[in-house]
Amino acid sequence: MKSTTSLFLSVGCTLLLAGCSSTSPTKVDTGTITARTFNFVQPEKPLPEFAERKRQIHELVQAAITQSLARRQVTRVDQGGDVTVAYLIVVGDNATTTEINDYFGYGRDTEKLWDKAHSEYTNGKNPNYFVAGTLLIDIIDSKTWKVLKRGYTTRVLLNNPTPEERAARVDAAVEEILGNVRFKP
Repeated sequence: MKSTTSLFLSVGCTLLLAGCSSTSPTKVDTGTITARTFNFVQPEKPLPEFAERKRQIHELVQAAITQSLARRQVTRVDQGGDVTVAYLIVVGDNATTTEINDYFGYGRDTEKLWDKAHSEYTNGKNPNYFVAGTLLIDIIDSKTWKVLKRGYTTRVLLNNPTPEERAARVDAAVEEILGNVRFKP
């Protein structure tokens, strides 16, 4: 059943992001990116104290992205980086879908991505209960605001993973998305 669920989610998320290609391409790869530094999208305001779970998710994702880009000699800065990294997280099950877009930025069409994810997660033929997460990462030129790289991956979420398992899975997802990105100084 697990491989069936995984296959369903892979197909579903391919459809999810392909369905949005008319307004926003699913995958973008402009080739080698010239950058030595990056920063994350700056959210409007800090997360409230009661949002501890979201803060933990953001810390895991940002740590994984920072490590992945550091391996490519691109260093994180607080602001003013050569490129800006934006990411969107969509989590769903057979009935509901939630979007975590704090670090995806404003004026970007997350609603269509969320609608398509919700449709794929809730209208599938898989009768088994599942929870899945999709991570989408954009690397944006900080001068022109052009998306230089967009990638995504989907994973079935584990029930009560250890902090180490959760971090390893986030690292693997980020590396799947950014593993083939080429940088030059």
